[in-house]
Amino acid sequence: MTKTTFAKKLKQLQQQHVQLIRRKNRPQKKGNGIFDRYENPVLTAEHTPLTWRYDFDHSSNPHLMTRLGINCVFNVGAMEWNGNIVLMARVEGWDRKSFFAVAESKSGVDNFQFWDYPMRMPELEAKETNLYDMRLVRHEDGWIYGLFCAERHDDSKPQDLSAAIARCGVARTKDLVKWERLADLKTPALHQRNCVLHPEFVNGKYAFYTRPMADFAATGSGDGIGWGLCDDIANAVIKKESIIDPRFYHSIKEGKNGLGPVPIKTEKGWLHLAHGVRNTAAGMRYVLYVFLCDLKDPSKQISAPGGYFMAPENDERVGDVSNVVFANGWVARQNGDMFIYYGSSDTRTHVATTTVEKLLDYCENTPPDAMRSKLCVDQRCELIRKNLPLL
Repeated sequence: MTKTTFAKKLKQLQQQHVQLIRRKNRPQKKGNGIFDRYENPVLTAEHTPLTWRYDFDHSSNPHLMTRLGINCVFNVGAMEWNGNIVLMARVEGWDRKSFFAVAESKSGVDNFQFWDYPMRMPELEAKETNLYDMRLVRHEDGWIYGLFCAERHDDSKPQDLSAAIARCGVARTKDLVKWERLADLKTPALHQRNCVLHPEFVNGKYAFYTRPMADFAATGSGDGIGWGLCDDIANAVIKKESIIDPRFYHSIKEGKNGLGPVPIKTEKGWLHLAHGVRNTAAGMRYVLYVFLCDLKDPSKQISAPGGYFMAPENDERVGDVSNVVFANGWVARQNGDMFIYYGSSDTRTHVATTTVEKLLDYCENTPPDAMRSKLCVDQRCELIRKNLPLL
């Protein structure tokens, strides 16, 4: 490729990238009254900067090939930052390794632009192979914490290349650029991921939501969403975990469940978003659900709508790991507006909008899971009986 052709092709790539970033995003016309999905994903592999993927030097890349490809961008942490919204994205390369990178937007629904460089997270040990799915927590101690999965091979099974150990990595920052890596969270469980730090002290201690499991990925090897306290965040050790949101047979969280983003404090309680997993003939299905915990005792659940809050639809069902929606980031603004960021099928990132008022209404007035077919029919018949005279 001549230098002239090279320059022309590069300019086309740049123009296409700008068009993608600046594309307006609008709510879908079809809604459920609880939240609004948007027409386009907010982050995909194509949203990542061209400088991350291409070598612009004609002498070392005369065919303008992709040198370091990006496979997908998903499972983002989220927070407000200087009046904008930032997403701490999980970016996965063609090599399957994940890393963290910040994308920022004023609107929160479109025009997300990545910062020039991805995050350089300090390495705890050389055996760490993969880091992913960060929860961002602005804690009352003045730090911003990132909790994430730190994965390494399980060397006790040297012949099994799929054997892995999941730990909860912990880091903190003041500016989202320079990070101090702390010791991994220690609990009685062999595996910990999908951990979240409560944003306030509880009885003078740091409080964690955990997901204790005896196996790295298999369903049925954990009891549910856990809760534990520790004294020292720099060397966090939880000696005892209690389960605050258990799994249930023949439910959306039969196989496993885990907390999503940091809970949001409302006048009626701590609002939570979590994921539930069940096995199907086509593999595991991930959905999202919501519940509310007591303000004074955050480990006490006070209301939980039955069924899922969100399930994968249409194109969301297709990707590297199909039939999945997963969220570890949401933002509640002072005016009550809510932005929910969710990954679909481990491939891309979407946004849905709602309000704190709507979510509290949903939590308090949606019937819980009745757990048996007969009782579920009774619930529905009661709703019909109430509605028919109103027609």
